[in-house]
Amino acid sequence: MENRVLGSRLGPRAASPPRPLSVARAAILDAVRGQPEPVSVAALVRLTRLHENTVREHLNALVGTGRVRRTRAPATGRGRPAWLYLSWEGGPEEAQYAGLAAALSRAVAGSAADPTAVAEAQGRAWGRDMVVRQHDDDGSSTAASVVVATLDDLRFAPRVAPEEPTVVRLERCPLLETAHRFPDVVCAVHLGMVRGVLERLGESTEGTGLRPFAEPGACLLELPQLALSR
Repeated sequence: MENRVLGSRLGPRAASPPRPLSVARAAILDAVRGQPEPVSVAALVRLTRLHENTVREHLNALVGTGRVRRTRAPATGRGRPAWLYLSWEGGPEEAQYAGLAAALSRAVAGSAADPTAVAEAQGRAWGRDMVVRQHDDDGSSTAASVVVATLDDLRFAPRVAPEEPTVVRLERCPLLETAHRFPDVVCAVHLGMVRGVLERLGESTEGTGLRPFAEPGACLLELPQLALSR
């Protein structure tokens, strides 16, 4: 009896530490985390190449542990709107940027005669401007390193393997949901931005390409060989 009373005075036992996430679940959490806009199951399926039911199961578990929030998409017709998932860690200005990007992508996709060409042209102008504002070149950096630094600033999480220096793995898309819905527009803007950076540095853009969702968890950016050296 004394032991039971003593135990009650000690209060409840500490909660068990959270179980570590599996590799797949951690990858989905990483894809959702940092996105300035809610993402759909379909967008995450395209990025991870996992089965829809698997992605949905992991998301439900992440919602249950409080790591991810869930909200309904706006109603656009008959039937119940889809769920969107968010674990946003940015500031309000990033959410506004995502909303503006989505609106502009929708407008270009629906009104331009050649949405891809329009989007790439605007991306080129953006890239040239970014070099002027963010990367004052002192001659010590290669064009490729400036491109990678720019992509890092924009939260693409670029990664370059030493054995394949002309290929940049973009392990995060800062506009995943919009890119999933309007890939021709969003991806063309991003490719144009890279080409604009190269142009501003006096480099040829020949051979530059972007393969969206080329492998699980990453898009692949291909840079010209000449961008690796001055």
